[in-house]
Amino acid sequence: MLKIVFDSCVLSNFALSGSFSIIRTLYPEAAAVTDFVNAEITKGRQLRHAKLIEIKSAIRQGLIKEIALVSTTEKALFENLSVSLGCGEASSIAAAKERNLIFASDDKVARREAARFGVKLTGTLGILKKAVKTKVISEKEADAILMKMTAAGFYSPIKSIKEMK
Repeated sequence: MLKIVFDSCVLSNFALSGSFSIIRTLYPEAAAVTDFVNAEITKGRQLRHAKLIEIKSAIRQGLIKEIALVSTTEKALFENLSVSLGCGEASSIAAAKERNLIFASDDKVARREAARFGVKLTGTLGILKKAVKTKVISEKEADAILMKMTAAGFYSPIKSIKEMK
């Protein structure tokens, strides 16, 4: 049963830091991306971000389900949101809203729009914190992963997972 829909940035943070196994462990058979997000990941892969192949592989294997917007309500919300957001974020919010999924994004504007529609949220840091809380990784491992993520371009407002409440 699907529980969470990801934007490309959150998945990329885990793939580029070599910690994509956390996503596989925390969300077995519960993770999804929209077809728009899958296209963004394909584009990133074509731009020589070789580590994104792990995401594409998870989608091909069905570990992350690719979903399309099907209902008229989803499509209408997507159209509304795509005025101010990219297609990946807009489609993910629309799917999350209509299917009662958590939306995983670090994008400030996308998170604000999702909250406006009552969509549950998480992001890279929330997922790292969940991995520590559920003992998938230790705090020390989370901090090492966070350092790798920031080295790969992720902006983090914290230096250590311990700073999260």
